[in-house]
Amino acid sequence: MLTDPWFYLVAIPAVALFGLSKGGFAGASLPAMPLLAMVMPPLMAAAIVLPVLLVQDVLTVYAFRKTFDRKMLALMLPGAALGSLFGYLTATSIDADQIRFAVGVLGLSFCLNAWFGSGGGTVEPKPHDVASAGLWGTVSGFTSFVVHAGGAPFNIYALPRRLPKETLAGTSAVFFAAVNAMKILPYSMLGQLTAEVAMLSAVLLPAAIAANAAGIYLVRRVSMALFYRILYALLFLLSLKLVVDGLPSVGRLLQLV
Repeated sequence: MLTDPWFYLVAIPAVALFGLSKGGFAGASLPAMPLLAMVMPPLMAAAIVLPVLLVQDVLTVYAFRKTFDRKMLALMLPGAALGSLFGYLTATSIDADQIRFAVGVLGLSFCLNAWFGSGGGTVEPKPHDVASAGLWGTVSGFTSFVVHAGGAPFNIYALPRRLPKETLAGTSAVFFAAVNAMKILPYSMLGQLTAEVAMLSAVLLPAAIAANAAGIYLVRRVSMALFYRILYALLFLLSLKLVVDGLPSVGRLLQLV
């Protein structure tokens, strides 16, 4: 695969999208995994992406090291650890497309309610809630492990808190750095982190780092209002993509009922 031009044609844009997402525009990576799945098996794609994400995590956490919400992390990370464990235990038996569909429906419902529901248009921040943070932290950890779609559940909890843009970017960076670190041992135990995967990840790092820097640069320069509009729009598109990806599997399930 190292000599396959199609790999680079697809993989470089994919990791660039991950870089923008890691830089603060959560959801920008929504086409990345489908792109990679065009040229390699999905599990291999997930394994190749993990080392790239870990490097991007280091850069992003360093960039936003002074701006993150400690309380949100304290409330959400225990659930994320539980969700990651459940993801590991069910990784070989679960229908990933059905999980994508369920997460997508939740994300779409959240966005539509925020835009058109009884609280539509309000910008008042919601206070932290222990039960809600635990729930969405668990869902985020699980879906991140299984289908690399932890951003949607994280944002369902995080966006209504209306944190300053750099604080939200920093909190997301630390949260997913921890979640990705939790995956290293389980992915190794599942036989996914091979020498070939390491080499493929390494050749993608320059593009990933450049895109990561671009995301950080842009987050620091867009207005607060525009930043949140972009994040809600990206969450909506990500959720829509997850629903479309999961529809065939849900259709097959309904035929069996």
